[in-house]
Amino acid sequence: MEQKETRAAPKDIHFYEPAKGHGLKHDPFNAIVAPRPIGWISSRDAKGNINLAPYSFFNAFCYTPAIVGFSSTGWKDTIANVQETREFCWNLATIDLARQMNATAAHVAREVNEFAIAGLTTTPSKFVNVPRVAESPVSFECRLTEIIQLKGAEGEQAEAWLTLGEVVAVHIDKAFIKDGVYHTELARPIARAGRRGDYFEVTPETMFEMVRPD
Repeated sequence: MEQKETRAAPKDIHFYEPAKGHGLKHDPFNAIVAPRPIGWISSRDAKGNINLAPYSFFNAFCYTPAIVGFSSTGWKDTIANVQETREFCWNLATIDLARQMNATAAHVAREVNEFAIAGLTTTPSKFVNVPRVAESPVSFECRLTEIIQLKGAEGEQAEAWLTLGEVVAVHIDKAFIKDGVYHTELARPIARAGRRGDYFEVTPETMFEMVRPD
């Protein structure tokens, strides 16, 4: 039987070249690439000052070894700390911790402890000398693998640095493990969307399953 060619319905497309501006009220780039996990990163500098800050460019990149990474627009305290001590922790941001997470985004001096600003509790790690967020249900202890200054297609350096770290220890609240399986939706993690303050929340109602064809 002859198959008929199908064509997508025509769309009214907004086209732009990022280097020349988007022509909209808000840059749509980070609203399109969404939701993005939040890199809630705790770190410590060589003098012992503690830092806690959220990064919206964060993800996992490898199973073995387990690698996570976050990108910072501008050379911030977190990057400086990790470069000095080669350690950091990632802490899961949930709906119950949303306000505290947002409070740690404040621009403060390097010696200011964002745990105190947000009313959060520090808890020691097992293998790294960086505290974790005690209220967070999941934390990763990480050791630095590399810091990379990002570049454009023509080789020009961007004012952005990608920090990659190997996860050497994982802490999970057992309340979110059922029959040996970690349930993402039970923790109700939040993720970054676009504009200046849009977020998503993962809930049991918003999750669905698709089995891979292979």
